[in-house]
Amino acid sequence: MHTIGLIGGMSWESTALYYRLLNEGIKARCGGLHSAPLILHSVDFAEIAALQHDNNWPALTTALCDIAKKLEQAGAKGLLICTNTMHKVAANITEVVQIPVIHIGDAIIVACKEQGYQRVALLGTAFTMEQPFLKDHLSAGGLDVMVPDEADRRIVHQVIYDELCQGKVLDSAREQYQRIIEQLKQRGAQAVILGCTEIGLLIAPQDSSLPVLDTTALHAKSAVDFMLSSKPN
Repeated sequence: MHTIGLIGGMSWESTALYYRLLNEGIKARCGGLHSAPLILHSVDFAEIAALQHDNNWPALTTALCDIAKKLEQAGAKGLLICTNTMHKVAANITEVVQIPVIHIGDAIIVACKEQGYQRVALLGTAFTMEQPFLKDHLSAGGLDVMVPDEADRRIVHQVIYDELCQGKVLDSAREQYQRIIEQLKQRGAQAVILGCTEIGLLIAPQDSSLPVLDTTALHAKSAVDFMLSSKPN
């Protein structure tokens, strides 16, 4: 199996979910006592979030590129950025390492093609919903991406940072997300992308009026496929 390097801690709650899903995936595919060979670098998310909200993407790029190089030096054969938002710097990371970055957007595109979805709603941080780095990646893969209106984008973003990233999973937030998902369904969305790795803690398939595409689970599946591939891509 190929060892995966995880750039995690954004937040640790979702990174813990990655760890479980990766190991469950290897166990299901290989059986016995098999588990996932992983190298994790977990950041202090308070520092990362402060830079995000200060719009200091150069500092964030430098920080994640340095982590990626260290994971490669430690023996990782592929990399996972365990957050949708920080895929903003995925292209920068690919320029400083010789190993593949398993892109979360590619995992979404594959799932949409397999399930026949073309017009999809995207929930995530304000950075993910409003900036082009993920939407353009998905559009290039043939998807028509829609996001909530401005007021609802603020709600989605606030719940992520003030609640989910701090381990708070509240019924009031679930109800707000359900309302927002239903509005996106009325606008023609065929499925909803949980485009923040914490949203799956709040919205399960049975909570949504649209089919759910959980990026954490899809990303982890792509990583398991990579680990068990005959050679790194």
